[in-house]
Amino acid sequence: MIRKLLVSSIATATAMAAAPVLGQSQSGQQAIEEIEVFSTSRRSEGLADVNASVSVITEEELDLIAHTHYQEALARIPGVSGHRNNGQESLMAIRSPVLTGAGACGAFLVAENGIPVRSAGFCNVNEMFDVHSEAAASLEVIRGPASAFWGSNALHGLVNVVLPSPGDVGELTLEAGPRGSSRIKAAYGRDYGNFAQSLHITGVSEEGYRDDSGVDQQKLSWLYEYTLDNGVQMDGGISYINLNQETAGFVVGTDAYEDTNLRDSNPNPEAYRDSVNGRIWTRFSYESGDTLYTATPYFREVNMNFVQHFLPGQPIEDTEHRSLGIQLAAYTDLGGDAEFSYGLDVESTDGNLLQFQPNPTQGPLFLRRTIPAGAHYDYEVEARQIALFANYDVALSENWDLSIGARAEKMKYEYDNQMLDGRTDDQGVACGFGGCRYSRPADRDDSFDDISPKLGLSYQLNDNNSLQLRAQRGVRAPQATELYRLQGSQTIADLDSVELDSYEIAFRGAGSDWDYTASAYWMQKENEILRDSSRTNLNGSETEHRGVEIGVGYSLSDRFTIRGLLNIAEHTYENDLVSGGININGNDIDTAPNTFGNVRFTYRPNDDWLAELEWAHMGDYYTNPENTADYGGHDLVNLRMQYNASDDLLLYLNVMNLTDEKYAERADWTTFTGDRYFPGEPARIFAGFTWNYR
Repeated sequence: MIRKLLVSSIATATAMAAAPVLGQSQSGQQAIEEIEVFSTSRRSEGLADVNASVSVITEEELDLIAHTHYQEALARIPGVSGHRNNGQESLMAIRSPVLTGAGACGAFLVAENGIPVRSAGFCNVNEMFDVHSEAAASLEVIRGPASAFWGSNALHGLVNVVLPSPGDVGELTLEAGPRGSSRIKAAYGRDYGNFAQSLHITGVSEEGYRDDSGVDQQKLSWLYEYTLDNGVQMDGGISYINLNQETAGFVVGTDAYEDTNLRDSNPNPEAYRDSVNGRIWTRFSYESGDTLYTATPYFREVNMNFVQHFLPGQPIEDTEHRSLGIQLAAYTDLGGDAEFSYGLDVESTDGNLLQFQPNPTQGPLFLRRTIPAGAHYDYEVEARQIALFANYDVALSENWDLSIGARAEKMKYEYDNQMLDGRTDDQGVACGFGGCRYSRPADRDDSFDDISPKLGLSYQLNDNNSLQLRAQRGVRAPQATELYRLQGSQTIADLDSVELDSYEIAFRGAGSDWDYTASAYWMQKENEILRDSSRTNLNGSETEHRGVEIGVGYSLSDRFTIRGLLNIAEHTYENDLVSGGININGNDIDTAPNTFGNVRFTYRPNDDWLAELEWAHMGDYYTNPENTADYGGHDLVNLRMQYNASDDLLLYLNVMNLTDEKYAERADWTTFTGDRYFPGEPARIFAGFTWNYR
């Protein structure tokens, strides 16, 4: 399979190099050269000079999308899929299946201005709602293991939200949508010469399409830049995100998302999610001779409380953590088109988790006897992360460039159980049927040492096309919940770090009015952490991930542009593993579509009007490891329009799901329920205006 994918990618890219291809609202070599990217080396550099599978959604495109959920933006990037779920929740996929479970979020690193929004051992699958993406100047995504500059959790990929540079700005956006939804965005800033600052605020309120599924969210970012007399440049800010959400659960039954009476219902009206996330950071930059030095101290605090409506007994989880860290890096120009970068990352985190069930468990006798009301877990964890990294870039010849790097990282946990050890209830009373479901290990320490190397080669084929080769390893240490939130008879989770080896060949090119990327990758993951049928956390799985990603764009004229993405992937289990009485070795991983992508037509009849018609395709996928249940996929059509009423006033209208397709944002299957879904929303219209009052 991988050989066919590689041959297919090379043939496709070669054909593209010889013929016009598709493009975006601003396509071509000039557009590529103007894009700056921060994610690859934690400093701004030209996208055209980077040897990495990185994509950037620029501010112009973000303004057109005007996304109400970040999935609407990320779906425009090759290799990225995922599920929207309910409200502001999401499940991410970057060159991967949609991953679930306690540590699934550890496969992806989410950052804002280069600062991860969660500590490496305390991730959450929904952490994209902790970034101020509505105010972003750009969204950057690295597909596959991130570079040596990023560590644990950047396993399958990285998303970095880049906030605008502070300075003179005065902007107000008001938006109205279906069922009483409304949104306000405001920005105000001033440039005083050697000091600039800006404030960005976003507020969202919506009733929700489904019963009892309203969302209220507030986001605030204050940003500044200041240059000292000695030449030291400072830039930083404060981000604060607050979410109060009523959560709708799965609707159950085959094709329940098509049932008019079910698709807008909520079987879990009692469910909710409250989350508060705050960060403070400052980046110090100083140039001395041929070296640029940077130091970025930061503080992070995260608090989240929600009902686990998907578990028997519906316990409440209350978790929080606070982190203090610093990122140090130096970039030295060695001359002769060579550069050496190195640095140190240190982070200290204090976290705790309480799981409490206020009401008795309902349902079969087994569940009622093994899942008691009261406290299930109450523990504290101190985590310490330290990493050294280095990277060397050099031009080997006129056409060949080499990039080589590595990162050595140590992650240490000190776990302190605040309850009785073992699997009794919170009063020490044993449960029936052999013991309670939830098991609390005794106090312990765990540490993980990992090295992640990277090698990249690039070759300039001609003035318009280049070839890139990459081999790299991604790692992630087990999450605290995988180590200490045990079930059944397990008292110690003897886990190793998850490792992913990635190999990739990529072509990219651009001309005066066209650009493209074409990549073929093969990744092998070992020590994947899973929970077996006895609810034991084990390093019990090996998986393979193969795929081809094609992104193309062409400006047919000054007025008409077309752009498209095609993703072909295969994600499989690669070891003997019994699930549902079946050996699933060789099966497709559940929730891993083989095809997905989109095509976008952009039309600008004159300088005042802009319209985009988007067709988004999601292919079919299996919903269980046994590959006996599936979802048929869907196709959506979205329309976006902008009108410049004056130099200071922009009007816009977005029509989502224009054809009123009945579809599922997420399809799933369990032994207890069978098919279950998060239904997608019907056709809906959002209208708003942006006023630049300064």
